[in-house]
Amino acid sequence: MDPIFLARFQFAATTIFHFFFVPLSIGLVLMVAVMETLYVVKKNELYKKMAKFWGHLFLINFAVGVVTGIIQEFQFGMNWSEYSRFVGDVFGAPLAIEALLAFFMESTFIGLWIFGWDRLSKKLHLACIWLVSLGTILSAVWILTANSFMQVPVGYVMKNGRAEMNDFLALITNGQLLVEFPHVLTGAICTGAFFVAGVSAYNLLKKRNIVFYKKSIQLALIFGLIGSIGVALSGHTQAQYLVKTQPMKMAAAEGIWKDTADPAPWSAFALIDTKKQENKLELNIPYALSFLSYSKFEGSLKGMETLQKEYTAKYDSIVGEGTNYIPPVKTTYWSFRLMIGFGVAMILLPIIGLFLWKRGRLVGSTWFLKFLLPAITFPFLANTFGWMMTEIGRQPWSVFGLMTTADAVSPNVPAGMILFSTIMYLLVFTILLLVMVYLMIREIKKGPDVLHGVDDKLLTDSDPFKVGA
Repeated sequence: MDPIFLARFQFAATTIFHFFFVPLSIGLVLMVAVMETLYVVKKNELYKKMAKFWGHLFLINFAVGVVTGIIQEFQFGMNWSEYSRFVGDVFGAPLAIEALLAFFMESTFIGLWIFGWDRLSKKLHLACIWLVSLGTILSAVWILTANSFMQVPVGYVMKNGRAEMNDFLALITNGQLLVEFPHVLTGAICTGAFFVAGVSAYNLLKKRNIVFYKKSIQLALIFGLIGSIGVALSGHTQAQYLVKTQPMKMAAAEGIWKDTADPAPWSAFALIDTKKQENKLELNIPYALSFLSYSKFEGSLKGMETLQKEYTAKYDSIVGEGTNYIPPVKTTYWSFRLMIGFGVAMILLPIIGLFLWKRGRLVGSTWFLKFLLPAITFPFLANTFGWMMTEIGRQPWSVFGLMTTADAVSPNVPAGMILFSTIMYLLVFTILLLVMVYLMIREIKKGPDVLHGVDDKLLTDSDPFKVGA
């Protein structure tokens, strides 16, 4: 067993699992904050019930996400000690700030929000949930600050064989962070929106609490459209930045072996032969890649063969001769396209849903509501494939241009120990997932608290056409 492969597999598995919860927490609590804001402004009890119900689901997700995040961080000291030694002075600062500032901010105001409904004024209670939302966003900022350094190292100086931070401002204004954060944030908004839309669609199909879930799905579709368009625009900006800073990753994501023509076509589909370093049965769209890369219908991109020669001349003195700088091309290529595919679906679905809402047919469109059920997974899959492309496409680097993944792994941790810890982590994660699913289903079946007064009938009316669409 290869300890490098096992360490990479463990980190990938725990990261992917943890990131199921992070964007849902960010997106869902933001929607809860908006719901409570509508309650305070409009004084409509329905929005209060929405904030409470969806807030309960957020709390379940948040609790499980915290546990998975703690487990993930153990690996830096256990499996990646050389990485921690080399970059700890830089990497540790944003992680420490995330824990001391963002996480404690979230935890404190979550408690006040949970127990403050009848103890705090409406506006003060509203401020608590907005501070929770801000805390989740700040948490993402600091984690992405650390990750951005791995992609594009800035604000450091090499001393005694280690990277030491000498410019904190450069670290938090890293160009990679400025393009990566909006993409992650809008992806989180999509995740929360599609979760609310899917759960609402399920209950509308069951004809439960029609008014409550109709209002929830309408709000979710608005957030879904805003988030999905934001994902597309920020993703386009990030790809253009990638062409400048990590051209090898971009070349692998597009399956470019040799330098492209000018203008460059975009590969929509290709069968990639990594041994012969060529593509077969390729479907290209003329001019498209030049436009995506430079916002104009001209310009070429370097291929992996050319970049391998350039990287060899530039980095062999750092990492050793004979290093292969070409990442796993098939995984990078197809994860990029799967991310885009689910992203396009996430744009189309809210547009269709808002059109049906405008025409008064949303609640009665059974086919659309049924489609929203599997669509809950679309943002999770898009997020996962996006991170696969980002991290696998950076290989063989752990910190681009400074340290390879092979050099970052702990030298004295045997493969058997890594395998054992991986099995235990996956077992714990499976238990946590089952518990979370059970709690989520229980809360969803329980449904929102019944409103008193005139809305009682509306919340329990079984005929969607009597209460509008």
